[in-house]
Amino acid sequence: MRLLLACLTVPALLNAAPLDQGERDRAMSELHATRKLFLDAIAGLSPQQWNFKPGPGRWSIAEVAEHVALTERALFEVATVKALRTPPAAPNPEARKRDEQLLKLFVDRGSKLTAPPASSPAGRWKSAQSLAADFKKDRDRAIAYAETTRDELRAHSLPHRAFQSLDAYQWILLMAGHTHRHVLQINEVKADPRFPRR
Repeated sequence: MRLLLACLTVPALLNAAPLDQGERDRAMSELHATRKLFLDAIAGLSPQQWNFKPGPGRWSIAEVAEHVALTERALFEVATVKALRTPPAAPNPEARKRDEQLLKLFVDRGSKLTAPPASSPAGRWKSAQSLAADFKKDRDRAIAYAETTRDELRAHSLPHRAFQSLDAYQWILLMAGHTHRHVLQINEVKADPRFPRR
């Protein structure tokens, strides 16, 4: 039995490889771009703007931002720890094509998901500035990881509740896509006619 498992595992390991430069550059570009979008979206808001709710059951910018910051940490752990603990498999040759499809799906605001309790807002940060500082620290860690990792991210996958199986690299892209999705949500709050001018 052990010999059979070894025979099945070895070919997958031989096909696995660290990210190529194109994949690395794409991840870093997405992470950098959405880092800026998010920080710009929450900068310079008054307390009234930060806490304004556009309607019953809808989140304020403070709540959206808290969800983003909490999810950032969770997704990084999934991509760099949990997914890498799964048995390696041969990378999907269609993975790059799926990357593009996923990046579009991640920002589709037409499909709504309920936040898990661990990433639901509960007032953990007292100001936009403290939240921004923690988000920057977490995102910079993700960017540094994407730039330097030798982990075989394409060889390890975990299921996502909405996007089916994602390899560890796609979980990193999800960090960027999730942030972008919620920047769009923040912009929707700002576009509300009742949004405070200051």
